[in-house]
Amino acid sequence: MKRISQLACIALLITGSAVAVAQTAATATATPTATPTAMPATKAAPAGYAGPSGAPLMTARDLLAKGKDDQYVRLKGKLTSHKGDENYEFTDASGKITVEIDADRFPAGVTVDHNTLVELTGEFDKEMFGESTVDVEQIKVVAQ
Repeated sequence: MKRISQLACIALLITGSAVAVAQTAATATATPTATPTAMPATKAAPAGYAGPSGAPLMTARDLLAKGKDDQYVRLKGKLTSHKGDENYEFTDASGKITVEIDADRFPAGVTVDHNTLVELTGEFDKEMFGESTVDVEQIKVVAQ
């Protein structure tokens, strides 16, 4: 019985390795190689879904009062200040909340300042002690 288990494990490992090699080969043949002169001068903006979201639109006050940890949310307002690193102060009509935004989340080619109306989508990080924040996954500039 022990020998059958060992043979089954070996067969599984060989099958998994063969699948990985086949996928690597398929990717290598499907991906064209580019010469250094064919590379674009600027980095392309990351693509992402820009349609409607199922996340509830909340205010900063409601989120801080009623939000649940790891809740997916949307906020509409302005980034009123940069607090350092990836932390920004988000303000809407109800109040303020700190949001964490990676630099690559900002829309390419668009300047966002304290007067720009934005819609943020992300995950609420509710802290028992300390400051609760929103980890922003998407920023949309909203026409005023």
